[in-house]
Amino acid sequence: MKISELSRRTGVPVASIKYFRREGLLPAGRATAATLAEYGEEHVQRLRLIKALTTLGGLSIAATRDVLAAVDQAESTEGTLGAISYALPVPVTAASAGDADRDAAAEAAAEADVVGLIETMDWRVPDTSPHVRGLTTALRELRRLDADYRPEGLVAYAELAHAIARLDLRRAAAFDDSPALAEQAVIVLALSGPVLELLRRLAQEDQVRRRAAADDPAPADGHA
Repeated sequence: MKISELSRRTGVPVASIKYFRREGLLPAGRATAATLAEYGEEHVQRLRLIKALTTLGGLSIAATRDVLAAVDQAESTEGTLGAISYALPVPVTAASAGDADRDAAAEAAAEADVVGLIETMDWRVPDTSPHVRGLTTALRELRRLDADYRPEGLVAYAELAHAIARLDLRRAAAFDDSPALAEQAVIVLALSGPVLELLRRLAQEDQVRRRAAADDPAPADGHA
C-alpha cells in the first residue's frame, strides 16, 4: 500500500508517518521508485503501537523509541512483556543523592519495608528493578510527610495488585504474535493504569458519600 493508504488505515497523518520514519520508530517501506515506497501490514501494526504509546500513553518520542527497541529485541512472550514493563517510565522517579543524604534514616526504613513486602509476597523481583526503586522513593516520602504510614498495611494493597497483575498477564499473553502482543502489552501495562486509578477514585467517592449519608440520616418523615 502507498503511504496515503497507510495513513487512512491507521488514522496517522502522512506528515506524522514521515516524522516517525525519520526518528527511527517506523521501518522504511519497500522502495518502488525514487520517491515512492510500498508499505505492508507490519507497518500498520507498528503505527498502531506507536500511536498507542505516544497518543494514549503520553510517552515522548525518545521513550517510545526505547520501548520499541526493547520489543524488537525480545525473543519470547515473557521477554516482550518484561521489556515493555522496564522500558515504560516509572511512576515515581528516584530522588537525587542529595535528597537521600538529608534523610538517610527514612531511606533505610523505606528500603527495609520494600524488601520485607517482597519477601512476604514471595515476589520474584530483582533488587535492580526500577519499580523497587520507585516504591522505595514513594514510601520514603510518605514517612517524611508523616502521613500516618504503616508498613503492615501494604500487604493488603499488594495482594490486590497481585490479583490485578495476574489478570493483566493472562490477557496480554493470549496474543501469540509479537506485534499484536506488544500492542496489547502496552495497553495492559501502560494505558490501563489511568482506568484503574479512576475506578479506585470512583469507589472512594462512593464510600465517602455512603459514610456521609450514614452520618447525616434523613428526618423520620422522609422530608429534607
